[in-house]
Amino acid sequence: MREMKRSFTKKLLSVMLSLLLVMTLFGCQSSDSAVSYKAGTYEATVAGHNGDLTVEVVVSESEILEVNILKHMESPSISDAAIERIPVAIVENQSLAVDTISGATVSSKAIINGVTEALKQAGADIDKLLVKNDKEAVKGETKEYTADVVIIGGGGAGLAAAVSAHQNGATVIVVEKMSRLGGNTILSGGAMNAVDPVRQGAQGIEDSVEKHYTQTYEGGDKLGNPVLIRTLVENAYSAVQWLEELGMTFKDQVFTVLGGMWPRAHKPTTPLGTGFISTYQNYIDSNEGIEVLLDTEALELVFEEGRVTGVKAESLEGDVILHANNGVILATGGFSANQEMLEKYNETWPSLAGIKTTNHPGATGDGLVMAEAVGANLIGLSNIQLLPMGDPVTGSLSGNIEQAVENRIFVNKSGNRFVDEGQRRDVMTKALFEQEDTMMWVVLDAKNYPTKETKNNFNETIDDLIAQGRAFKGDTLEELAEQIGVDPANLVKAVEEFNAAVDSGKPDAFGRTLFDKKIDTPPYYAGARVPTVHHTMGGVEINEYTQVLDATGAIIPGLYAAGEVTGGIHGSNRLGGNALADITVFGRIAGESAALKR
Repeated sequence: MREMKRSFTKKLLSVMLSLLLVMTLFGCQSSDSAVSYKAGTYEATVAGHNGDLTVEVVVSESEILEVNILKHMESPSISDAAIERIPVAIVENQSLAVDTISGATVSSKAIINGVTEALKQAGADIDKLLVKNDKEAVKGETKEYTADVVIIGGGGAGLAAAVSAHQNGATVIVVEKMSRLGGNTILSGGAMNAVDPVRQGAQGIEDSVEKHYTQTYEGGDKLGNPVLIRTLVENAYSAVQWLEELGMTFKDQVFTVLGGMWPRAHKPTTPLGTGFISTYQNYIDSNEGIEVLLDTEALELVFEEGRVTGVKAESLEGDVILHANNGVILATGGFSANQEMLEKYNETWPSLAGIKTTNHPGATGDGLVMAEAVGANLIGLSNIQLLPMGDPVTGSLSGNIEQAVENRIFVNKSGNRFVDEGQRRDVMTKALFEQEDTMMWVVLDAKNYPTKETKNNFNETIDDLIAQGRAFKGDTLEELAEQIGVDPANLVKAVEEFNAAVDSGKPDAFGRTLFDKKIDTPPYYAGARVPTVHHTMGGVEINEYTQVLDATGAIIPGLYAAGEVTGGIHGSNRLGGNALADITVFGRIAGESAALKR
């Protein structure tokens, strides 16, 4: 018995010593992980997505007290979530190892970089602040919602469908996996094609719905569904008018957008595609019956008794079940940001590995996977569109100095033109792949930028782009050639031959016929561009009512789709300016069809 007591005592002592050691080590670790600061207020300026971003950080001797964004040039709506959430996350976690905001990654990183630089001034140990807090997120109970129409995706197509469904008497829930609304629409240049008798008539432009149909059909190598193309072109102008009725405004003049083939593109008075999203947002905010769930990722369509009846999703707080009385609308976009899918379906281009995209990071093809799981037919998935207009660093369309197709040229690294710059997007991009380093320069003159404050189609001034090294200026073509490192004689010859074609009004050596004004007014400007993945034309097969079809052509009850998640409209190549027409026209139809339970 005495031996048993002695043995027990030894074990107890051993356990206590072990606990004491653990507590001591824990205490030392906590002490070692503490960060100290030189109390005060510090500022730092770093590069953001669109220009300089300035942050202010207030610290005590032991704590980050405040993070404030003093100045930035980030795009409205796109960067809002990052500007709101990142500073709060840094203060709450007392850490720089916070998650970036999907859809605003560059802005998120800029804020984190700015805070890092400010904290360096405060004498902080940055390595300690970069240690990730691995606390497990606590999931709440499953939440359930019910509406007449459930829409997956809060981009242009999804929001058009939401407004349309509500106008047709339905209650609506929109689920969006990103932290903001807008999808690719909010990042776009905003050009929307429509045959417009009023605007085109005032400009003396001859056009017709039939011409729009023919160019769309033939521009996609006659692979698009004629019924869907008819639906698109015949309803495009009424879609413009519908947007105007909702409060959106367009400029008086139409123009030819890159690869648009004709001057019928409508330009919003707001930057980028923000006008589309803010117009829908204003409607949602002003009317009851539409609920939006952000940071909520749809995972699976609920299929019961032969029809789609809802959606299984997941939010930051836990599981979400959405019941749809009438139907579910897929508006999840394409898969341009899914490298695995691009490589799987690509049959047209050299390897797309390393080619960046204009798309937001949420364009990963989720809707295609969900639709296929309930029997939807997927068509045209190999039809992947690249643009020759990507930013060399990010792949985005921002920084593109062109204002319209008619009055600029492309030259390669030797200073020579190499393609008809008014051609289809795939034709121009294939020609660009054949150039040295697969890059080109867009060249134009002062008529495009009469003042230093004149902005491009992405709300950027030419002065800002020059300051950022994304555009170059020369008072002569020879000076511009020196700035961009091309042969001056070749650049001068390229411009002279272009100007001669403008004077003659006849097709030039490349077959180009879209001309407006000569390039002859200094200063001259140039901006570098590379290929970038822009649009996936394939997707879920639909009919003209946006009802999703299975492999036999039968309708899948309760399931509708609109926007880039669909296939069969654009064929092998989408005309520039047709996407915003597509998402608006078919978004409206999808909302009406689901509301009326077609």
